[in-house]
Amino acid sequence: MDNRVEVREFLTSRRAKITPERAGLPTAGQRRVPGLRRSEVATLAGMSVEYYAKLERGSLAGVSAGVLDAIARALHLDDAERAHLLRLAHEADGSNAVLRPRRRPKQWTVRPGLQRTLDTITCPAGVGNDRLDLLATNHLGRALFCDVYSDPTSPPNFARFTFLDSAARRFYPNWELAADMCVANLRTAAGKVPHDKSLHDLVGELSTRSDDFRRRWGAHNVRTHGAGVKHFHHHLVGDLTLAYESLDLRAEPGLTMTFYTAEPDSPTAHALTLLASWMATVNAGASAATPAVAE
Repeated sequence: MDNRVEVREFLTSRRAKITPERAGLPTAGQRRVPGLRRSEVATLAGMSVEYYAKLERGSLAGVSAGVLDAIARALHLDDAERAHLLRLAHEADGSNAVLRPRRRPKQWTVRPGLQRTLDTITCPAGVGNDRLDLLATNHLGRALFCDVYSDPTSPPNFARFTFLDSAARRFYPNWELAADMCVANLRTAAGKVPHDKSLHDLVGELSTRSDDFRRRWGAHNVRTHGAGVKHFHHHLVGDLTLAYESLDLRAEPGLTMTFYTAEPDSPTAHALTLLASWMATVNAGASAATPAVAE
């Protein structure tokens, strides 16, 4: 992805989101652009209009931390947006070259020890990457996300599922929010690993095949994904409200393990018990169908 284009579109989109009222500026007079004018951002950041215009055109190479902080304050950037701006500046300097993760094999396989760890966890759990590939799960995680595994022609990926599979509209009760979060996560990943060809290919595929994705991608929203609450509607057990926690895997840079838990004795907790029972029945049936090997 072209760094100058990314910088220009990100800063322009953030400027368009800030109203004069929010920035504490007078609103008199006709405004031809949404949000703030470049001159207003420059004034709020304490720099000349010419210098800010140069930065917004994509020239972040060599910009000091103080200037970046001033822009972030003027544009009311949140923590995720500040981090994204800093990564774009590092990329403009070429300093991201030393931060790129090691190349991971295309056909990544879960280590036996990692799979055993997953299997000892009693709540739904899974391992994923920044491209939103679902790389490994325990049995209850597989049951929870069985819809994501429904396409045998491609590896399970939450972004493809969200925008290309009609089942996603049922699985996510608030599909619009889920779609917004999905794209913001991919935008954040693109800032962290701008030279990831697999990520570029995924974005290109979704942009070509989904108007909903393409519109959201153009908004340049980013987010920090670590903990919160998610709502699902499973086709077997109904509505689920699950708290999630995501932890980085120290032995697998770039991969995250996520746990989904329910309030004790809640309808969701009972639904997970039913889901676990269903998965145990499925696994038992699969084992029974496997012919014995003669010794």
